[in-house]
Amino acid sequence: YRFMATNDLMMELQKDSIKLDEDSEKKVVTMLLKLLEDKNGEVQNLAVKCLGPLVSKVKEYQVETIVDTLCFNMLSDKEQLRDISSMGLKTVIAELPPTSTGSALTANVCRKITAQLTGAIGKQEDVSVQLEALDILSDMLSRLSGTLVSFHPSILGSLLPQLTSPRLAVRKRGIIALSQLVPSCSSAIFSQLTEHLLTELSRNESTSTTRTYIQCLAAISRQAGHRVGEHLEKIMPVVVKYCNVEDDELREYCFQAFEAFVRRCPKEMSPHIPTVIKLCLKYITYDPNYNYDNDEDEEDSMEADNGEDEDQELDDEYSDDDDMSWKVRRSSVKCLEAVVSTRRDLLQELYKTVSPALIARFKEREENVKADIFLAYISLLKQTRPIQAWLQASDPGGKEDPSLAMLKKQVPSVVKALHKQLKERSMKSRQGCFSLLTELANVLPGALGDHIPAVIPGIVYSLTDKSSSSNMKIDALSFLNVLLCSHPPEVFHPHIKVILPPVVTCIGDPFYKITSEALLVTQQLVKVIRPLEKLSSFDAKPFVKDLFAGTLKRLKAADIDQEVKERAISCMGQVVCNLGDQLGADLQPTLQIFLERLKNEITRLTTVKTLTLIAGSPLKIDLRPILAEGIPILASFLRKNQHALKLGTLTALDIIIKNYNDSLKPAMVESILIELPALIGENDMHVSQVAITLLTSLAKLCPSSLPKISGPVLSEVFNLVHSPLLQGGALNAILNFFQVLVATKTSSMGFNELLKNLTRPFYNPPQSACAAPLHRQSYYSVAKCVAALSSMCPKEATSMVNNFIQDVKSTKSSDSVRILAFLCLAKVGHSMSLGGQKEVKTVILEAFSSPNEEVKSAASYALGNICVGNLSEYLPFMLKEIGTQPKRQYLLLLSLKEVISSSSVESLKPYVEDIWTLLFKHCECVEEGTRNVVAECLGKLTLVNPSQLLPRLKKQLSAGSPHARSTVVTAVKFTIVDQPLPIDSLLKGCIGDFLKTLQDPDLNVRRVALVMFNSAAHNKPSLIRGLLATVLPHLYKETQIRKELVREVEMGPFKHTVDDGLDVRKAAFECMYTLLDSCLDCLDMFEFLNHVEEGLKMLTFIMVARLSSLCPNVVIQRLDQLVEPLRATCTTKVKAGSVKQEFEKQDELKRSAMRAVAALLSISEVEKSHIMSEFTAQIRASSEIASIFESIQRDATSSSPTETMDTS
Repeated sequence: YRFMATNDLMMELQKDSIKLDEDSEKKVVTMLLKLLEDKNGEVQNLAVKCLGPLVSKVKEYQVETIVDTLCFNMLSDKEQLRDISSMGLKTVIAELPPTSTGSALTANVCRKITAQLTGAIGKQEDVSVQLEALDILSDMLSRLSGTLVSFHPSILGSLLPQLTSPRLAVRKRGIIALSQLVPSCSSAIFSQLTEHLLTELSRNESTSTTRTYIQCLAAISRQAGHRVGEHLEKIMPVVVKYCNVEDDELREYCFQAFEAFVRRCPKEMSPHIPTVIKLCLKYITYDPNYNYDNDEDEEDSMEADNGEDEDQELDDEYSDDDDMSWKVRRSSVKCLEAVVSTRRDLLQELYKTVSPALIARFKEREENVKADIFLAYISLLKQTRPIQAWLQASDPGGKEDPSLAMLKKQVPSVVKALHKQLKERSMKSRQGCFSLLTELANVLPGALGDHIPAVIPGIVYSLTDKSSSSNMKIDALSFLNVLLCSHPPEVFHPHIKVILPPVVTCIGDPFYKITSEALLVTQQLVKVIRPLEKLSSFDAKPFVKDLFAGTLKRLKAADIDQEVKERAISCMGQVVCNLGDQLGADLQPTLQIFLERLKNEITRLTTVKTLTLIAGSPLKIDLRPILAEGIPILASFLRKNQHALKLGTLTALDIIIKNYNDSLKPAMVESILIELPALIGENDMHVSQVAITLLTSLAKLCPSSLPKISGPVLSEVFNLVHSPLLQGGALNAILNFFQVLVATKTSSMGFNELLKNLTRPFYNPPQSACAAPLHRQSYYSVAKCVAALSSMCPKEATSMVNNFIQDVKSTKSSDSVRILAFLCLAKVGHSMSLGGQKEVKTVILEAFSSPNEEVKSAASYALGNICVGNLSEYLPFMLKEIGTQPKRQYLLLLSLKEVISSSSVESLKPYVEDIWTLLFKHCECVEEGTRNVVAECLGKLTLVNPSQLLPRLKKQLSAGSPHARSTVVTAVKFTIVDQPLPIDSLLKGCIGDFLKTLQDPDLNVRRVALVMFNSAAHNKPSLIRGLLATVLPHLYKETQIRKELVREVEMGPFKHTVDDGLDVRKAAFECMYTLLDSCLDCLDMFEFLNHVEEGLKMLTFIMVARLSSLCPNVVIQRLDQLVEPLRATCTTKVKAGSVKQEFEKQDELKRSAMRAVAALLSISEVEKSHIMSEFTAQIRASSEIASIFESIQRDATSSSPTETMDTS
C-alpha cells in the first residue's frame, strides 16, 4: 500500500495543476520524510523521487524543513538512511531554481546545506559521511556556486585538509569540490588556494601528497585556467621539477597539469612551450621494461610464424602488472596533442621536432597509448590544412606552404611505419591507421600515389578478415573511398584485380551501413576503371560483370534501407554512364528499373540525378525506350512543392533535350512546356534561371515548340525582366534565351516584337494608382536584353539607335524614357561601334545639364560604355572635355571610370600615359567625391600595366598635398580585389610602403589608409599577414580618443562636443573586426582585447559577441574588464527632454550590449563567474533591460545568426 500510495503521490506532484494548501503541504512533507526511513528500499526510492517535484510546489519554509531533516539524517549511524538522505539532498539541489534567476529560496537552502556539510566534512570519524558530503558539495558548487559566495572561505577551509586525508577517495572528491569552487570564487580565495598548494608542494612531505597537489593544480586549471595564468610563473618550475622524480604516477599527473595549462592559459604558457615539448619528447619514449630494438630484429621471424602460442608467450612475458610507464607515455602524448592543437604558429617547428618523434612511436606496444599517438599526429595534420580555402587561393604566385612541403618529405616514413600495422590483429590499431591515412589523403591529395602498393594489402585484409568488426570494414571502405577520390585513376589500375572482389562482396553484406559504404566505393571505382574525361589504356571488360551483378542485386531489392536504395541507384547510374556500352542486353532492363524508381516518391530525386548523369554520358546511352513514359513523369515533378526535385528535374530535362531531341515527340515537349510558366518568376530566381535555360534548349533544338513558347511562357519572361530582383545567372539565361529566340526568325517573336514588349512599360506606364514605378534595376536589365538582341540583328539595331537618340532629344519624352534610352545606347555601344551616329556626343553633353540627377548619371554611363566600343574616336574627345569643362568634370570622370573598368588591357595600353597624366592633375581636387572617382580610375588603370604604374603610384606618396596622398592610398584599395591577379606579387612587395601612411600627420590620409588596410584584410589577407607585427601598433593607436581632436561647438544656447577623430576610430575598429575573420591566428588576442575594452561601444559589443565564439578562453580571462562597459551602458539614462533620436540611439546601444551578454553567457564557464552572476542579477532587477535581454534570447533561439559589422 505504501508503495502504491507514494507512487500515486508522485504522479500527482508531477502535474502542473496541483495546488497544495498549508495544511496539506505540512502533511505531505512530514509523511515523505517519514517514508525516507521506511524498511522497504523501493518505498524509500520513490519517496526520494517525490522530493524533486515537491520542492517547486511547497512554500520556502517547508523546503527548509526537508533540507534540515535530510542534513540531520546524513549524519545518522544507519548507513541506509545516510545513503537515502544524500540522494534526497542531491535531488533537492537539482530542482532548485538556478542562481541566475536570483531566487531567495535557492540562496537560503544552499546556505543551510553548506553550513551542515562543511561541519560533516570536518568530522574525520566516518569516511562514508565525508565522501557523501563532498559529493553533495561538488554538486551544489557546480550548479549554484554563485549563491554561496559568503561561504567560500569556510568551504575552502574545510576542503584543504581533505587533500592530506589517509583515504585516496576522500582526496579525489576534495579535488573535484575545489575544482567546482574556483570558477566563481573571489581572486583573494583563489590566490589563497594557489599559495597553499605551492607551499605544500615546496615542503614535499611525501610523494603521495605531492601527487595529490599536482592533481589538484591540473583540476583547477581545467575548470578555471583563465585564473591560473597569473600564478603560472610560480607553478611551472615546481611541476617541471617533479617531472624528473622517479615516480610514474607523479610524472603522469605532471603531464596532465601541463596539458591543462597549455589548453587553458595559452598566452602565459608561451615561454614554457619549448620546455614542455622537450619533456614530452623525452617521456614519449619512456619504456624501461621493453627493448624495441630487439623487437625490430625479430619482426620478420614473428611475421613468418603466426602461431598463437608464440603470441601468448609474448603477452605473458611483457604483461607486467606493475609497469606504469605506459601512463607516463600516454599523458606525455596527450600533452603534445594539446600543444599541437593550440599552437598553429609553431607548425614548422613541430614538423621538425615533434612529427619525426611521433612517427618513430607508431610502433608503440600499448594499444591505448598508440591510439593517442595517432590522434596527436592527426591533430598535426589538421593544423596543416589552410584555415580557410581562400588563404590557399589568395596567393597563387606564392610558394607552397613550408609546413606542407615538410609533410610531403615525411610521407614515406609515415607509410613505412604504418603499412605493416594495417595487417595487425588489433582492430583499434588498424582503425587508428586508417583515420591517420584518411586525414593525410585529405590534407595532401595525391601524396599517397607512390605508396598505393603498400596500402592496398592492408585495406583488402580488413575487408576479408573474418574477425573484422562492422566498424573495421566501414573504416577501411571509407579510407578507400577517400583514396580513390584524392588520387589519379592510373595509380590504382594495377591493383583493381585485388581491390574489386572484396568491395563487391561487401555490397552483399547483410549490415546496411557496410553495403552503403561499399556502394559509394564501387561508384568511385567505376570512374577509376574507365575515366571518361581522358583516354585510358586500362581494359575494364573483365570487371564489368561482377560490378554490375553486385550492384544490380541491391538495386532490385525493395526491402532495404533508404540510404542503400539511393546509393544503389547512384552507383548503377555511374556503371551505366561509364560502362553502358559494355552491358549489352542488360542495359534496357536496368533502365526499366530506373523508370520504376522514378515513380516512387522516396527514390525519385536520386533517380532524377542519376538520369541526368546517364543522359550526359559521352557514350550516348540509348534512352529512347524509357523517354515516352519517363518525360511525362519528369514533367509532373515540376508541379511538386520540392525545390531540389524541381531543380534536378529541369536539369535532367535540359540534358535530355540537348542529347535526345530527335527522339522527342511533340506531345512530350508539350507536357514540359505546360509546366514552365508557373516556374518563371521572381519568387525563386534559381528555379527561374534553370527553367529559362531549358526553354533556350527547346527553342534551339525543338522548332515545333516555338508556337507554344510565344504564349504565356514568354509573358512570364518579360515580367521577370522588369523585376527589380533580376540579376546574375537568371539575367544571363534570359539574354541567351532572347538571342536564340530572335535567331529562329519566327514571325511573332522577331526583333521588333521583342523590343516593343521589353520597352512597353517605360513608354506606356500603367495608369492604375497601385502600380509602382519601375525600379532602377529594371532599366539595366532591359538595356542588357536590348543589347543582346542588337548583337544578333545589327541591321535592325541601327534604326533602333536612331529612335533612342530621338527619344533623348524630344522634349516630350519623360525622364524614365530618357534614362532607358541612354542605358540602351550604353549597352549597345559597348558591344558595337556607334561611330556612324554623329549626334551621340552632342546629345550626351546636353544631358549633362539636365535638372534630373538620374538622367545625368545615365548619360555619363552611356558615354563611358559607347567609348569602350569605339576608343579611338571617343576617348580623346572625353579626355579633352575633362581638361576643359570643370563643371562637367565629375560626370566625365565617371564615364572615364566605366572606360577603364570595361575595356580590355590591350586596347587601353596606347592611352595609358594620357589618362595617367590627366588623372594626376585632378588628384588634389577639393571635392572628396571627385577625388574618390579619380582614385578608382587610378587604381583600375594601374591593373592595366602594374609593373610600370605601381612604382609610379608609390612615388606619388612622398610628393604632393594630403589630398594627393589620400587619393593615391585610395587608388591602392581599388587594385586589391578578391580574385587572383598579376599585380598581387608586386603589391605584396610594396603594400608596406603604402601602409606607412597609417602614421601620416593628416587625419584623412590615416582614415583612407585604414580603409585600404581593411580591404586588403578582407579580400587578400595574404598581402598583409606578414606585416601585422609592424602595422598593428599603428592600427591600435588609431582606436584611442585624442583629446586634441575633440572640440566644443556652440549652437545657440547649447554646447555640442564634436570628435573629429571619430571616423578614423570607426575605421580602425572595422579593421580589427575584419582581422578576426582573416588573420585570427596571427593576432595576440590579449593585446587585441586591451583595445576592444576601450573602444566605441556599439562596435566593441559586436566584437565581444564575435570573440565569444572564436576564442572563448581568452574572453573568460578578461571577463571582469569586459563586463564594466556593458554594465555602464545598461545603467546610462538619457536626459529628460532629449530628442527622440537620442532615446532610440541609447535603446539600440542597450540591445547591442545585451547581444554581447547573451554571447558571453553561451560560454559555459561564464555563468559560474561571480562578477557575471552579479551583472545578470542587475539585468533582471531592471524591467526595461530584462525585457530587452529576454527578446534577444528569444531571437537567438529562433534563428542563430550572429550580429555582423558592416565593413563595406
